[in-house]
Amino acid sequence: MSSNATAVTLHKCAKTFEDGTRALDPVDLAVEGGETVVLLGPSGCGKTTLLRIVAGLENPDKSGEVWFNNDDVTELPIEKRNVGMVFQSYALFPNMTVAENVAYGLRVRKMSKPEIEARVLEMLKMMRITELANRNIDQLSGGQRQRVALARAIAVRPRVLLLDEPLTALDALLRERLRVEIDSLLRSLAITSIYVTHDQAEAMALGDRIVVMSKGKIVQTGSPREIYNNPKNSFVADFIGTVNRIPSAMTDGIDTPKEHDLVFRPEDAEIVEKSSGQFNGKVVNSFFLGDRIRLIVDCGAPEYITIESFQRDVIEEGDEISIRVHQDRFLEIN
Repeated sequence: MSSNATAVTLHKCAKTFEDGTRALDPVDLAVEGGETVVLLGPSGCGKTTLLRIVAGLENPDKSGEVWFNNDDVTELPIEKRNVGMVFQSYALFPNMTVAENVAYGLRVRKMSKPEIEARVLEMLKMMRITELANRNIDQLSGGQRQRVALARAIAVRPRVLLLDEPLTALDALLRERLRVEIDSLLRSLAITSIYVTHDQAEAMALGDRIVVMSKGKIVQTGSPREIYNNPKNSFVADFIGTVNRIPSAMTDGIDTPKEHDLVFRPEDAEIVEKSSGQFNGKVVNSFFLGDRIRLIVDCGAPEYITIESFQRDVIEEGDEISIRVHQDRFLEIN
């Protein structure tokens, strides 16, 4: 992480609205300078409320504190926190061109005209919208507008960059490309970033750490690898990727506590010689995905299991298969 970037610390930040709705239980969170932290969870879990508290758009309940480095910013409004904010809605100025929108914050900061022109060009190139510089906002697609919003937020080099599902409007290919570009940009500029999403792929691609939230609480915090390989509980395991469960009654011969189901990821299962695996089953569906085959298998458990196989063998609906999972690939969760 960068020693020059702004660290963000939240202490006992809760949020109760005037109608009595508790959107966020008391939360403690420390974001290192230059770190990208992703708040991940389903709709209504409190992640956007938490982001708005960091921004200064919402005040935490009485005991809550927000710190940027050694500065207590709890009472400061958004315009005094020097944060960049990218919303799901674009919040662009319709009476300005693309270039004018990107330049707006720079003009407010009284940068020189050559500096503004150079920074705007840099941002337009990064977002692949150079050719749109002189277009009006109402001439842009939704994806193009979000690119402009991202460029405008990043252009001012904020102390903290806050992003609330900024890629939602983009198609799948564009989202994938922008994930890489945003990640590269944030790391090169060492901007402290907090990113809200419900998309696990975005979280895994962008986050130095992922904060998984549920019902106004932080459920687990860790690196993408830690969250995926060592989920704290069933909620995290189910929300981050796909998991299979085999009831404990079917685990004879497998070294596992009998009070727990066996839980494993689809890619950790291997198809082996018939009757030589830990489970046998019948293929219910087979989907060819180019680099792999996804199999839906009935092995007698209450729910079908999913297998991701990279083997070249043709496996079709109705085939009987045997499945083995290496002992150290079972997930230890309740």
